[in-house]
Amino acid sequence: MPQSDTENRKFVLAERPTGAPDDNTLRLETEPVPKPGPGQMLLRNQYLSLDPYMRGRMSDAPSYAAPVEIGNVMVGGTVAQVVSSTLDGFAKDDWVVAFGGWQDYALSDGTGVINMGKSPKTPSWALGVLGMPGLTAWAGLTQIGQPKKGETLVVAGASGPVGATVGQIGKILGLRVVGIAAAAMTCRSPHASSSVHRVRACLWDR
Repeated sequence: MPQSDTENRKFVLAERPTGAPDDNTLRLETEPVPKPGPGQMLLRNQYLSLDPYMRGRMSDAPSYAAPVEIGNVMVGGTVAQVVSSTLDGFAKDDWVVAFGGWQDYALSDGTGVINMGKSPKTPSWALGVLGMPGLTAWAGLTQIGQPKKGETLVVAGASGPVGATVGQIGKILGLRVVGIAAAAMTCRSPHASSSVHRVRACLWDR
């Protein structure tokens, strides 16, 4: 369904789920496209990253991040284009990485927004291997884990974006990588390449 120039579709948190989210968890609402004020820019979201942490943000249980309030737009990382801006460093048609949420349009004061310029080669990569999952994989492995060449690296959740990236970085660093996946089916994914060890049907490679 194409985006409108005048209407903003947004998914808001309707109720806190018990267990897996269902059709009642989120509610689709529409409103006029918001107008940016001084020190703001209007973003048109083009890509949305759907990540496991979002389930935690639906809950009001104590966590490292504040929960989404009932009636508020569901959070999410986005790649967007600038529609209009009064901010230095951001101009119309710039591609940006932002936290625009589950909606067509978002207002931003520029906090935490990364400008990719007017013609990034593959904008969606900024939500994957070149974005939060990739940074999590790189920082967790190289800065926290600090493995040494020849060591064995065991990766849980190896078929997901973070785990798959950790596995590939591990091989680049000269590690023996064992990846744990939830089912045999995920072990056959393109990410479970011949560079990573498989054990029983649940782990990667040979």
